[in-house]
Amino acid sequence: MQLQISTNCVIPLDDIQFSAIRAQGSGGQNVNKVSSAIHLHFNIGASHLPEDVKTACLELRDHRITKEGVVVIKAQRFRTQELNREDAIKRLRDLIQKAMHKDKPRKATRPTRSSQKKRLDSKTIRGKTKSLRGRIDF
Repeated sequence: MQLQISTNCVIPLDDIQFSAIRAQGSGGQNVNKVSSAIHLHFNIGASHLPEDVKTACLELRDHRITKEGVVVIKAQRFRTQELNREDAIKRLRDLIQKAMHKDKPRKATRPTRSSQKKRLDSKTIRGKTKSLRGRIDF
């Protein structure tokens, strides 16, 4: 099986390691018996991602990425392992898509002549209003 990130980016599930752990918090009778939380480990450097995506992922400032370049995601929102595993995979996909997203470069523009004229006219009017607030000599 493969994890589809985008049209040109696919990760084989062999690159992702899962381990089941006990979830934190209150859980009732099964709290000490059932390992329903999932730890997902994904090594960015050893993965089959394209090189530009790898560098973009490593440049992300995210607390889930270690110094060694391993993504660690802990999923414990749901009560079952299957749902937590799907949640961890979805969060990994979102993280990689966030790294792949490039902002459109800003195109510098100049203000129009009429907007410059309006601005200067409003400054002139405001200055006249303020000059009329001074002391009056009789």
